[in-house]
Amino acid sequence: MSKMAEIDQTIKDLRDAAATINDAADWLYQQFSGVEEPEAPIKKQSEPKRKLKLKDVMPVLANLSRAGHTAEVRALLKKYGAAKLSLVDPANYEALLKNAEVIANGS
Repeated sequence: MSKMAEIDQTIKDLRDAAATINDAADWLYQQFSGVEEPEAPIKKQSEPKRKLKLKDVMPVLANLSRAGHTAEVRALLKKYGAAKLSLVDPANYEALLKNAEVIANGS
């Protein structure tokens, strides 16, 4: 890899890291500010599928945990081979959300 390509990749990685940190800061602010946003209605399947990210899954599981389903959330994470959400393979986010929906609807 050429020196310029390495620098370009490093810049891209830094921007991605900054975006992730910003998303985490926004999530933390929402969790601890006491201001709750209304939950968005479930979108229909007609929209093109986008790749789910950690920031898409985190609030759903946090809401379940706050609703008294902490044990179920931990069991769900364990089902996907992780002790915490950040260790779950992003390829499993969609299935994880479907399982979380089952837990939410079961209460």
